[in-house]
Amino acid sequence: MLNNIGLPGLLLIAVVVLVLFGRGKISSLMGEVGKGITAFKKGVSDGSKDDEPDHDRGALADGTAARDVTPEAAQKDKV
Repeated sequence: MLNNIGLPGLLLIAVVVLVLFGRGKISSLMGEVGKGITAFKKGVSDGSKDDEPDHDRGALADGTAARDVTPEAAQKDKV
């Protein structure tokens, strides 16, 4: 059914939509669509930055390196 819509059909649909909603409403709607696309692109780029591995995973907030405080095998037997 939708395969038979040509250029005249699309123009007719555009005119009907313009008459029903008005130029101002369509303009504001397209502005909101543009803002949504921009926000989506920003979210995708921020998400890809979060996926990058950190090179300083062993470093603490104060800049010192993390230490292993796991008890040794001899101390485990005494506990």
